Amino acid sequence: MSDGRNGLQLRSLIKKSGELEISLVDVPTPEPAADEVVVRVEATPINPSDLGLLVGAADMSTAKASGTKDAPVITAKVPDAAMQAMGARLDQSLPVGNEGAGVVIRTGSSDAAKALMGKTVSMIGGAMYAQYRTLKARDCQPLPDGTTAAEGASWFVNPLTALGMTETMRREGHKALVHTAAASNLGQMLNKICIKDGIPLVNIVRSKEQVDILHKIGAKYVVDSTAPSFLDDLTNALVETGATIAFDAISGGRLAGNILKCMEVAINKTAKEYSRYGSSVHKQVYVYGMLDTRPIELPPGFGMAWGVGGWLLTPFLQKIGPAEIGRLRQRVASELKTTFASHYTKVVSLQEALDPVNIAMYAKRATGEKFLINPNKFA
Repeated sequence: MSDGRNGLQLRSLIKKSGELEISLVDVPTPEPAADEVVVRVEATPINPSDLGLLVGAADMSTAKASGTKDAPVITAKVPDAAMQAMGARLDQSLPVGNEGAGVVIRTGSSDAAKALMGKTVSMIGGAMYAQYRTLKARDCQPLPDGTTAAEGASWFVNPLTALGMTETMRREGHKALVHTAAASNLGQMLNKICIKDGIPLVNIVRSKEQVDILHKIGAKYVVDSTAPSFLDDLTNALVETGATIAFDAISGGRLAGNILKCMEVAINKTAKEYSRYGSSVHKQVYVYGMLDTRPIELPPGFGMAWGVGGWLLTPFLQKIGPAEIGRLRQRVASELKTTFASHYTKVVSLQEALDPVNIAMYAKRATGEKFLINPNKFA
């Protein structure tokens, strides 16, 4: 096994010519500074937030494979219409992977760094699709005894996003929430949190199979957006829960507008008096994903007390500060095998992550198709 002085790292490059290139590069592992550690990465998930950097706006139906089995290369065409948004990253070879887990194999001289030697830790900080990663000790979370790297790999993005949603709900004075694309790994975590914490949650999904997935884990309010009765079902769930805040992973089309409209109808069903400007209760939709890249349509019908905005985990964490972040991280660590457990369809090596068959599966962002990379699978 390598001592970690050098290792493979997955890179994504978009050229000015309009071509995406994904490849593996052999890079030196930086020696740790006093407050740093070197981790042998053993598990790192492919999240939707990773795909934005990994494939960018490339049309993956045009993907072609070249290179060798040990050093594969994937190329694909980026549509002209999407190139304008890629300006800031053109001709830069960028490392990928937001989070991961592995074993600390070298440390710097500080007590905090040395305390992690030999431990299995979860990590945040980017460039995780690599065999080795040098990073600050503070960006590592020691995993409880008996926890594997695979169990701890998805400790940050989905768990803290789900907790961030319930924290935002409380901080902004709402008592229940709505979530779209709700049968995802993140959606299932959010359900477990809400059940445990007694928060009413309305789940919006896109098929009968997804309704069944959520009912099976104890979800009470699940509505299918493809059903003819969707708007009535959603309104009824909003009347029962009083939800006035939604987190939307879809973005494009009429869904955000329909959620606001149904919230207004639900509020007016229990209103004591009529107002020609609509209810005075603020209704909020936060968009945090873009599964549908069409424009957001907001038809009239939800009064004047409403908002649609963007929501991302990093700005939220910056807003709440280190003490609160520490509290949330501790909760994730203590409930890693229960509330925050992640399930993966397939574990692949770095080379297998660049197999066109696997790319076609994980790039779909389909519910239940979550991949985990073990960069040292064959090391």
